[in-house]
Amino acid sequence: MAEDTLETEETRVFDADVGRILDIVAHALYSEREVFLRELIANAADACDKRRFLAQTDDSLADGAGEPAVTLIPDTRARTLTLADTGVGMNRAELIENLGTIARSGTAEFAKKLSGDAKTDGSLIGQFGVGFYSAFMVADKVVVETRRLGETQGFRWTSDGRGGYTIEPIDRETIGTDVILHLKDDASEYLDPYRLRSVVKRWSDHLALPVKLDSRKAKDDEGQAADDTDADAGVETINAAKALWTRPKSEIEPETYTAFYRDIAHAFDEPWAVIHNRNEGTIEYTNLLFIPTDRPLDLYEPERKPRLRLHVRRMFITDDCEALLPGWLRFLRGVVDSADLPLNVSREMLQNTPLLTKIRQGLVKRVLGELESRAKSDAEAYGTFWDTFGAVLKEGLYEDFENRDRLLGLARFRSTEVDGWTSLADYVSRMKQNQTVIYVMVADSIEAARVSPQIEGFKARGLEVLLLGDPIDGFWTMMTPDWGGKPIRAVGRIGDDELAAFPKLAEADAPTDGDDTTRDATAADGTLDGAALADLIARALGDKVRGVRPSARLVDSPACLAAGADGPDPALERLLARSGRGGPARAPMLEINPDHALLKALTRLATEAGDETDARVTALAGPAELLLDQARLAEGEAPADPAAFARRLASLMTRAYGA
Repeated sequence: MAEDTLETEETRVFDADVGRILDIVAHALYSEREVFLRELIANAADACDKRRFLAQTDDSLADGAGEPAVTLIPDTRARTLTLADTGVGMNRAELIENLGTIARSGTAEFAKKLSGDAKTDGSLIGQFGVGFYSAFMVADKVVVETRRLGETQGFRWTSDGRGGYTIEPIDRETIGTDVILHLKDDASEYLDPYRLRSVVKRWSDHLALPVKLDSRKAKDDEGQAADDTDADAGVETINAAKALWTRPKSEIEPETYTAFYRDIAHAFDEPWAVIHNRNEGTIEYTNLLFIPTDRPLDLYEPERKPRLRLHVRRMFITDDCEALLPGWLRFLRGVVDSADLPLNVSREMLQNTPLLTKIRQGLVKRVLGELESRAKSDAEAYGTFWDTFGAVLKEGLYEDFENRDRLLGLARFRSTEVDGWTSLADYVSRMKQNQTVIYVMVADSIEAARVSPQIEGFKARGLEVLLLGDPIDGFWTMMTPDWGGKPIRAVGRIGDDELAAFPKLAEADAPTDGDDTTRDATAADGTLDGAALADLIARALGDKVRGVRPSARLVDSPACLAAGADGPDPALERLLARSGRGGPARAPMLEINPDHALLKALTRLATEAGDETDARVTALAGPAELLLDQARLAEGEAPADPAAFARRLASLMTRAYGA
C-alpha cells in the first residue's frame, strides 16, 4: 500500500460545499445540540468495523488490532473532549477527501436543498455523511490525529471551521484516529462525565462495540477529580456494547430502536415501522429493518441503491449491497446479519450468491406482510405512508412480476368518486353492474388527471376513474395488469363502443353543462357528420397529428389528446421526451366532440366554404391549429409553436370583439 510523503505542514481550503455546511453548522440551532456526539461516535464505530473487516480478509493487517473501541476523554484543564478509536485510520489523501471535500453521491441534491435557514438545514447534514462537521457546533477548533492501517506515517488535521485547514505529518505509534475538540465556552457540559454518560446511553447504547469513558482528566477548578468514583475506576464502558439486532425484541424499548435507526440512517425522524425478525430455517439470518416516517433525501437518486448494512456473524461487511433489496424498497434502512455467508465474501459473490437471493426474497415478504398488516389495522396511518413512499413502491408494479398482485393490493389511489385514498378492492366494490374494467387516468399530476377532458364521458355515466399522477404510472399501466380478474386500463384506450354501453346519468344528475345530443349527429344542412368533420380537421392539420376522430368520452370540452392503439399514453410520451429516452416526439392523436358548440361552429364554417374539400380544409386550417393547441394546454403541454398560437388567438379575439 503506497504511503503519502508529506514532510511539512500544508494549508488547504475547504471546497465550496463544505464551506456552506460549516457556515450552517457554526450557526445551527439544533433542537438537540448533543447530536454531535452521536455523529462522531458513529463515524468511529464505522472505522472500527472497517478495520475488523480488513483484518479478516488480510492476515497481515490483523496484528495489533486489539479490541475495537471508542473512548471519550474529557480534559477539564485543557478544555478538550477527545474521541479516540482503534479503527482503520486515515492517510493524507483520505483526510482531504473525507474532511476537506464532499465526494459522496447525492451531494448535488443535498446542496440544492440547503435553504440558508439554520433550523431547516441542520437536520439535513447527517443524511449525507457529513456529520463530522457537527463537531463545530461545540468546538471552535478541531484537531484530528490519525494513522492508516498498513501505513507507518501519521498525520494531524487542524481547522477552526472557517476558511480552511492544515495537514502535517506526525509520529504516531497506534493505528486509529483521535478527534480532539477544543470546546467553546458554552459547551462546558461536555466535559462532565455524567453528561457524557447520559448522551451515550441515549444515542449510542445499541452499538455493538464498547464506548468507553476515561474520566481521569476530568478535574474541577481546584484540581480534584470531578467524579471521585470515576477517578478510582479509571476507564469504564458506558454503553451496552451488544448488537441491538441480536437482543430479544421483548428487551428493547421503542426509544432504543429509534436511537439505532437515527444512528444508522443519519436521520432525525421517528421510524414509521420496525421489522425485527430472526430466520432459522434452511438459511439463518436476522433482520432489523426500519421504514422511515420522512422521505430520505437520496430517495430519487438515479442509482436507486438500497441502504441496508450487511453483517456476517455481527461483523460489518458493507452498506452497499444491491442484492439485498429491490430498488423499489430502497427507502428501507437497517441491518441484515447472516450466519451462513463467509467473512471474506467478495463483492462479486455479494451480487451473485443464491443465498442472498433467498434472503432478499424473505425480506421482501416480511416487508409486504408488515405493510399489509398496517394497511388493514390503521388505514389513516397507512395513507400517510403511501403519501410518502407510494410512488417508489409502485416501481415494483413495473419491475416485479412475482409480487405484482400483492403490490396492487397495497396500492392506493385518488378517485373521481371518493375523497382521500382508495384501494382497488374498494373500487371494485363500487363498480357499476356489468362493468368489467378498472378505469385509470394517467397524467402529469393528480390535479391534471382530475380536470382532464378524457374523463368527462366517464363522469357523465357515473363511472369511477382512478387518478394517477406519478411518473411510473405511465409504465406499469402499459403492461395491462389486472386485479381480481378485472383488467386495469387507461381511459384513453377505451373505445367509444365500450363507453357507449353505459347510459349517461339522468339529465338532472349528469355532471355536465354541455349539449347532450346524439354523437355524430348530422349538421343542420345535412352535409357533415362527426366523422366527416374529423377527416377535414385531420387534413387541415396534416402531419401535426396521427389522426383525428370523434369521441364519446368528451362532454364539456371540444377536444383532447388521446392514446393511439399503437403507443403509450400522452403523459408517458411527455415523460420519455423530457428524460431524453423517448426518441423523436410522435404526433398526437386528437379526439373531437362534435356536439360541442365550437365544433358545430366549425361545421358551419366548413359548410359555408362550399362543396370542395380543399376549400373546406383551407377554411378550417387556422381554427384546427387552435383546437389542437387548446387540447395540448388541457393536458398540461405547451403549444407546439407558442408564438403562432398567440397570433392566432389574438386574431380570433379581434374578430370576436369586432375590433
